[in-house]
Amino acid sequence: MIEIRRILCPIDFSECSRRALDHAVAIARWYKASVTAVHVDAAIEIAGYGPAPMLGVPAIWTIADRSALAADLKRFVNADAASGVTVETVLREGAAAQEILRHATALSADLITMGTHGASGFERLLLGSVTEKVLRKAACPVLTVPPVSSAASAAPVRFKQIVCAVDFSDCSLDALKYALSLAQEADGRLTVVHVLANHLVPDPVLPDHHLSVLAYQRRREDEALQRLDEAVPSTAAARGRVESTIVRGKPWREIVRLATALQSELIVLGVRGRGTAGLMFFGSTANQVVRHAACPVLTLR
Repeated sequence: MIEIRRILCPIDFSECSRRALDHAVAIARWYKASVTAVHVDAAIEIAGYGPAPMLGVPAIWTIADRSALAADLKRFVNADAASGVTVETVLREGAAAQEILRHATALSADLITMGTHGASGFERLLLGSVTEKVLRKAACPVLTVPPVSSAASAAPVRFKQIVCAVDFSDCSLDALKYALSLAQEADGRLTVVHVLANHLVPDPVLPDHHLSVLAYQRRREDEALQRLDEAVPSTAAARGRVESTIVRGKPWREIVRLATALQSELIVLGVRGRGTAGLMFFGSTANQVVRHAACPVLTLR
């Protein structure tokens, strides 16, 4: 049973963060959760001098400054807040990613929902630096929401089609639980996908010498499909809202390609690795999916 009780949504007053707030409110409505919208006055670190205010931001915040910013944040949030969803607003000062992560811990947040920032080109490849840091270090699941067109930004949040990638690791099976829960809450369809490496010869020596390479690959596909079917609870499968599929190729490319073909509104991924490499790249497949997917991506450690 998946429980989402507290959602943290960083706000920087951009349209991307507004769409992230839309998703936070929608998920909060499904799970009867509360939303905390946090805005951080980011500071620039100057060597030898510590944090310094951004250009155009007063060096010392007055009570009037803070009151005006708090009022702006409330107005921003109220434009998206829906009846039945509690939305609290919080102002923090300091390094944005640090403060977001610190507040998520203090809040015991079950989910962070935030925009990816950067719509194209070099910015799109790098993501927003704050989002990158939160993805690498957050202990709770993170839903990243990419920029959308002005027409799409007004559309209601719907997860009518969800793609969940499973590699049979513990974290990907946990991700499947979230995907199943979200599909049920949103009354959506779920496609569970496993990606097999597309090698011409899968192993140096075939375990069964009488099998051809093609027959061996087909057997691997059948075995993977059986494992996917076993991973999906029989109750979910019985409702006919879950489909399993096997594809071949580079995992992140095939996940994004499938999500695009299905016009998916959400991709769910488990992310392995908490060591140095894991923190640096937060999973190479997840890294690339977040950067290239046109829809929101939910990543879970």
